[in-house]
Amino acid sequence: MGKPKQKDLPDLSHLANAGGEIAVRVTPKAACNAVIPVAQAENGQGASLKITVAVAPENGKATAAVQELLARAMRVAPSDLTLLRGATSRDKVFVYRP
Repeated sequence: MGKPKQKDLPDLSHLANAGGEIAVRVTPKAACNAVIPVAQAENGQGASLKITVAVAPENGKATAAVQELLARAMRVAPSDLTLLRGATSRDKVFVYRP
């Protein structure tokens, strides 16, 4: 299973605000990798996304795959995203720190 092409990912570059939190609901062991925007938070500070990854949730591999996929959709480096909470949960919160 290859990486999704950049044209197949939604443009989430508007989420690349320093200190902005991004709430993510992860579905591991899915058929394909995808990023699905669900809703914008009321306060405008964060966003809610559904991300599916084909990787199994073992030893942080799914979290790493989510971080890489989210970074590609935001058009930033994966190292600019930091996992704030939810390391072992399906609900994760990332923060953008350039």
